[in-house]
Amino acid sequence: MKKVKKTLDSWRKKLSDEQFRVCRLGETEPPFTGEFLQPYIKGVFKCVCCGNALFASEQQFDAGCGWPSYWQAINEKAVWERDDFSYGMQRIEVLCSGCDAHLGHVFPDGPQPTGLRYCINSVCLEFEPSK
Repeated sequence: MKKVKKTLDSWRKKLSDEQFRVCRLGETEPPFTGEFLQPYIKGVFKCVCCGNALFASEQQFDAGCGWPSYWQAINEKAVWERDDFSYGMQRIEVLCSGCDAHLGHVFPDGPQPTGLRYCINSVCLEFEPSK
């Protein structure tokens, strides 16, 4: 997939205010407010900015943390990670490989088989139901 690059002004015009703040400025939506919080729908979760497939519903679980959670990305090229030292914490930030949108963070306290919890902001996602 070719990397989608736009100016901040272009992203601001394409996205809602909350999507822009979270996806492009790295903020977080309030916990327990997201549309995709509970794992009850079947399909693929895509990046709201560029449409890149990120997570499959089969990989979603209810972590009780306030954000949609997945035990792995849809494939190894869907997301990339980097160290995040904001807010006086050390975390691993998760970004879309297609456009570098901030999606959330990954933690080592998820279920098997990976033991990971990708804690993702709903506002960063669009959903494509299974056919």
